[in-house]
Amino acid sequence: MTDDTTTDGTTADDTTTDGTTADDTTTDGTTADGTTADGTTTGTGLTVAVLGPGGVGGLLAALLARAGHRVICLAGEETAHALRTDGLRVRSGLFGDFTARVEAGTTLREPVDACLIAVKHTALDAALARVPAAALGDGLLVPFLNGVEHPAALRARYRPGQVAPAVIRVESTRVAPGVIDHGSPFAEIDLAGSPAPVPRTRLDPLAAALSAAGPVTRVVEDETAALWAKMSFLAPLALLTTRYGLPLGAVRDRHRDELTALVEETAAVSRACGGPADPAQALARYDAFPPQTRSSMQRDAESGRPLELDAIGGALLRAAERHGVPVPVTARVVRELRDAVRR
Repeated sequence: MTDDTTTDGTTADDTTTDGTTADDTTTDGTTADGTTADGTTTGTGLTVAVLGPGGVGGLLAALLARAGHRVICLAGEETAHALRTDGLRVRSGLFGDFTARVEAGTTLREPVDACLIAVKHTALDAALARVPAAALGDGLLVPFLNGVEHPAALRARYRPGQVAPAVIRVESTRVAPGVIDHGSPFAEIDLAGSPAPVPRTRLDPLAAALSAAGPVTRVVEDETAALWAKMSFLAPLALLTTRYGLPLGAVRDRHRDELTALVEETAAVSRACGGPADPAQALARYDAFPPQTRSSMQRDAESGRPLELDAIGGALLRAAERHGVPVPVTARVVRELRDAVRR
């Protein structure tokens, strides 16, 4: 994965790589997923809002819409207008090239089964104004954010039992409003429902819908383990690729000692927080990734966009301080990145 970052070429709903579906049309003109011949849905699927239809949110919105679910994208007026006019256009080696029609607006105005939150952490507070608690009703909130601190922030704003954090492993980029490039040969989601228990009767239908739409999705019991498993891989990758402005292959070759130290420090913090810790496995995964791999934080830095430095590096340092775990290399790299942002 990149930090938003498994594997045959067809999706679970029998969609081929050219974007067509297998011939499962029923005699009444609808397909097995509830989609009619003209591309509309029969109303048997979920209603899902997607806050932030960018690289991750746009991909999930398009896949769910193609699978027959009602999808409402929430974004700024320019993006919402583009989606209403042209739909979501996806280019993907795994899921095919296709266009999906979605609804779009600037604010949620009706209850939904789930709201997928796919904005950057830097935009979270402002973006949540588009999802009033009263309009959301009993819908699930499913954040696909980097870091480990956002579930607590969401539970302070909405009912704790509505928040079911997710981790996605994918490389997907919004290249223009409504245009998504999915570059990785995989898309995997872990959906968590604890420590504030979300009933499996709420989680399982969403996981099934996501899996049928394309991404391999599983429900996991341990939210802490899921979030820290991603953080343990993400933080060293994001921090070092951004610090040096280099792809992963060059970081592996030129800054191996720092990479190893960051991996070990992050693993120690994860262990202290109750998450997994396997530095050797993390290094082996880095070594297996294509050398041209870049992190989304690195891409944000190159484009002059705000960095998720506090959500990743800052959160890691705060957790280390709480548990008394020394992280000198992480502290130095985060400090250097903060200094670079100020300049």
